Amino acid sequence: MRSRILLLFLLFWSLVLSTANEPLSTGIAVGMAAALTGFLATYQNVLYYFHECCRQEWISYNNTALEIDMKKKLFGQHIASRVIIKAVTGFMNNKNPKKPLVLSLHGWTGTGKNFVSQLLAENIYKEGMASSYVHQFVSTTHFPHPSEINTYKSQLQQWIKGNVTLCPRSMFIFDEMDKMHAGLIDSIKPYMDYYDNLDGISYRQAIFIFLSNAGGENITRVVLDFWSAGRDREEIQLKDLEAALSLEVFNNKRSGFWHTSLIDKNLVDFFVPFLPLEFSHVRKCVLAEMEARDLTPDEEIASQVAKEMTYFPKPENVFSVKGCKTIASKLDYFN
Repeated sequence: MRSRILLLFLLFWSLVLSTANEPLSTGIAVGMAAALTGFLATYQNVLYYFHECCRQEWISYNNTALEIDMKKKLFGQHIASRVIIKAVTGFMNNKNPKKPLVLSLHGWTGTGKNFVSQLLAENIYKEGMASSYVHQFVSTTHFPHPSEINTYKSQLQQWIKGNVTLCPRSMFIFDEMDKMHAGLIDSIKPYMDYYDNLDGISYRQAIFIFLSNAGGENITRVVLDFWSAGRDREEIQLKDLEAALSLEVFNNKRSGFWHTSLIDKNLVDFFVPFLPLEFSHVRKCVLAEMEARDLTPDEEIASQVAKEMTYFPKPENVFSVKGCKTIASKLDYFN
């Protein structure tokens, strides 16, 4: 559809330009201009096909595609996959949500938190992470100096207010919450609360996602207990982790969530644990990376790459220290 409209547009315009400079063809040019005007009137939304805007053509949630992506590309995260799909699907299908969707993803490096954020963006926004309506903040990059916290608060408030004004269905991703200065995130608490609007702006359709390594020790302890008892990690449920996870993050002075009103006022909809990855999961990550590169999956190479990773705790060596984070570079070595 977009290519057809573009072709017609260029055809009309080229005809207008080619005839406009000929005195005897002025009438033709005027006629062509009128035809072009009529064409654009018929397709009054033609520009929306070529420039991203806050409309359904560019923002449309694909539940089926997200489920497929989670199943084929995310490994060892049965809790996160199930909770996130249900939470996002319910929120996106709700025509009148009472508040924005707020998710807090927790776990060690390389377990899939950033990756899931990317999958969500790709299955909601046509442009994915490159969308003008997806905004990512990294604490150590965007908020590095403790002495500037008041400036950061003001800037963050204005950024969120301005972007939600432009598009109510905006997504905000905050990475490295465990490195954020305490108190900063409370400056945007009103935007995640149960308000119809603030100063005439409704934030109810926005999505806020927080990523943090905080809580990783508690998550690992629970998973290791299951492993030691000979129980399948798939038996672990959200209720086994969520309450303790939120409490640990709330009381962690080194976390951006320390004594935050977001937790105190129950504004975080789900604390989502990302479990530490085992050898079998790392192998699947390698095979998935091969497929993404259009390489023929090689089980032997996948095993070799997985064995190159460092595992903990000693002497069990059950979980990958870096999860799947360095898989791409290690696969380069074997190719």
